[in-house]
Amino acid sequence: MAGLSLHHPLAFAFGLLGNIISFMTYLAPLPTFYRIYKSKSTEGFQSVPYVVALFSAMLWIYYALLKSDEILLITINTAGCVIETLYIVIYLAYAPKKAKLFTAMILLLLNVSVFGLILLLTMLLSAGHSRVVLVGWVCVGFAVSVFVAPLSIIRKVVRTRSVEFMPFFLSLSLTVSAVVWFLYGLFIKDKYVALPNVIGFTFGVIQMGLYALYCNATPRLPAKGVDADKDNEAVDDTVMVPEHVVTIAKLGAPAVEMKTCEVHPVESPPTEEAAKQEDDEPSVEELEMAGNKGSNNTESSLDATCVV
Repeated sequence: MAGLSLHHPLAFAFGLLGNIISFMTYLAPLPTFYRIYKSKSTEGFQSVPYVVALFSAMLWIYYALLKSDEILLITINTAGCVIETLYIVIYLAYAPKKAKLFTAMILLLLNVSVFGLILLLTMLLSAGHSRVVLVGWVCVGFAVSVFVAPLSIIRKVVRTRSVEFMPFFLSLSLTVSAVVWFLYGLFIKDKYVALPNVIGFTFGVIQMGLYALYCNATPRLPAKGVDADKDNEAVDDTVMVPEHVVTIAKLGAPAVEMKTCEVHPVESPPTEEAAKQEDDEPSVEELEMAGNKGSNNTESSLDATCVV
């Protein structure tokens, strides 16, 4: 099997075509990262897809090196490692602190710890052809998990009846790439290359079928959008309340003014008890006479004291 990919004409042709298509797919996020570079901000973009793509390329390089003479697998995945590393470096340069820490944690966990563990275990627990088989199945399992990831996008397209989350040309390129790499694996008789691309082709066809079904359909508003409209209506009702209060205040103002103008003080006639209290109270003249008597008595007592 060694050297078959180089000497079989169709295998080499499909491998070369797969390199070209996969390379163009790797370059697809370039506009996104140019936008990040110009705005100096990641603008909410996630780094996980690029970290996962880097891990996948590292696995396939390891598998191709174990098989030996798999030049076409090594070339495209080496290019993928370089491109994805550049994407991650740009992301780390402009991401906020929290996103940087998360990306660094995922890199250490997946690309260092998990890949190192795979490398160590396959070196210790297997040798020769059995090591190739073990690493091949690891690559198949990870590739299947990557191909299954678009299920969330498919569910969102069906729920919203909108294809804005699923670009047609990206789905088309992934489908064509899966077909080409499946044929490459078939001609070199490598089931570990062929099997994942069967699943990739299946999901690619499903995505293009959904695009044809919903490209002209009327989008369905999600439940959150309806709730948001209800909240907006509630806010609008709340805003209207002060207008009613102002209107009521304007209507009540003349009535208050009329009451203020019509009210006059009224003197009530004195009661009998009040008249008696007034009679019992001493007059001002009586108070003055009492004061004079008191002063004369004080002066006489002072004279007496001085004499003694």
